[in-house]
Amino acid sequence: MKKILSLPVIVPFFSYLMASKKRRVGGQAVIEGVMMRGRNNVSWAVRKNEQEMVVERREFISICKKYRILARPVFRGAINLFESLVLGYRALTRSVEIVEEEQRKAAKEEGKKLKEQSKTGEKIATGFSLAVSLVVAFGVFMYLPMWILSRFVPKESALLFNTLAGVLRVIFFLVYLILISLWKEIRRVFEYHGAEHMAIYTYEAGQKLTFDNMRRYPTLHPRCGTSFLFLVMMICILLFSVVDALYISFIGPYPLVLSRVVVHLLLTPVVAGVSYEVLKLSDKYQHVPLVGFLIQPGLWLQKITTKKPDDSQLEVAAKALRAAL
Repeated sequence: MKKILSLPVIVPFFSYLMASKKRRVGGQAVIEGVMMRGRNNVSWAVRKNEQEMVVERREFISICKKYRILARPVFRGAINLFESLVLGYRALTRSVEIVEEEQRKAAKEEGKKLKEQSKTGEKIATGFSLAVSLVVAFGVFMYLPMWILSRFVPKESALLFNTLAGVLRVIFFLVYLILISLWKEIRRVFEYHGAEHMAIYTYEAGQKLTFDNMRRYPTLHPRCGTSFLFLVMMICILLFSVVDALYISFIGPYPLVLSRVVVHLLLTPVVAGVSYEVLKLSDKYQHVPLVGFLIQPGLWLQKITTKKPDDSQLEVAAKALRAAL
């Protein structure tokens, strides 16, 4: 179970639906449950067993509401991404605790005993898992494509280099998604991901969160974090190409692959902020034919990261959303 904690660090797409307007809410699938974020609260509902679930709510007000300058375009996107990752990791960690508590209870009733771990040990294990996840994410999705292309593409070719790097990242990402989707526990998370989308669709349409209403909606949502990641990869190609071209023109070719990686990492907040604004616009104008065409790749990716939920999973998503409101 602890291994699953690393997934949001590598793939923070289980779904943060950016909340920005009236009736807009955000969410994320967790282990056997769903996290929802409303205007002033964040909540999660986690199913302990077939009959019981745990629903918890915490007050959470974005820092963008406290400092107006941070609520401006681009700035708010970078802040939103950071807050989403922090909240998502907390919710996922708590969901693991709830599920493991139920497993210990069930084992005790069967006369078995699960291995106990101290709180300090759990924190160390979680921190180690986080560190390993960051290293793997950095190596596979950032450094490796650049290292491969540095062997074949001239250092002066900024546009060609970043275009091919973007293509490699998309390929690696697709392979990664397909592989983890074969994991039974992750498939359950993807089902809760679908339930989260269906609940949010229902709420934003102004309808009651009933099974009949939620079943009318698809599991694919244009504001999904999966679509956000796809936008990030596309915007990286454009932004990194411009920055690299300027760097090479004024300073010269990058001496090492790592130096190019460092420059690109420093641009991460800008990429996140721009991607956030583009995602908001695409959601607003999704019915325009050209915009609808452009958002299709992100929706196609969601066919991997969302699965059709059952009624028990829809119930969890509905309770989490009601608590967040």
